[in-house]
Amino acid sequence: MSLSAVLLAGGESRRMRSDKATLEWRGRPLWKWQIEKLRAVGPEKIFVSARSDPPWRPADVEPILDIPPSRGPLGGLIATLAAIETDHLLVLAIDMPFMTIEHLCLLCSLATKGMGVIPMIDEQAEPLSAIYPSEARAVFLETPQSDNFSVQPIVRSLIELKLARAMSVSGAFREFYRSINEPRDLELNDGPRPPRQ
Repeated sequence: MSLSAVLLAGGESRRMRSDKATLEWRGRPLWKWQIEKLRAVGPEKIFVSARSDPPWRPADVEPILDIPPSRGPLGGLIATLAAIETDHLLVLAIDMPFMTIEHLCLLCSLATKGMGVIPMIDEQAEPLSAIYPSEARAVFLETPQSDNFSVQPIVRSLIELKLARAMSVSGAFREFYRSINEPRDLELNDGPRPPRQ
């Protein structure tokens, strides 16, 4: 099974009021943490999805630029799925610093040919830290052009079409999917670490 990975870093960070990618998190900018996690999984290629080519992008990471008008993470997923040449795409959001390498590896281990993995918390999909099969490309491209940029209905379609399996996330492992959106969330910098898996 071949794998590509993408770091979703195209958000406007309105509530944070600064670029999340360059925020200091436990001594290093967020982007370094997240790229390091993706590298550890061993993808053939790593992409970064953003509105413009980030100045911090490592030379071996390929940019995927949003096509205006921006559709948030949905636009990044569509563009990256169209660009990959591998069987699967591992997705990680820039603002999920509690995610661990071990948990990303678990997602990858549950993927099979033509089948991705969508984490679910209380019946709500977590599509920004998930793995998609290349076959999902057609489903994303068929998404009607509208003002609703939610990825939720698309990932539910993938599950119904047997292109992805739902993975229930419970207990302490929910911490992995917590995102930081506001300056006060940075106070969690020195908080308890989530369990490793």
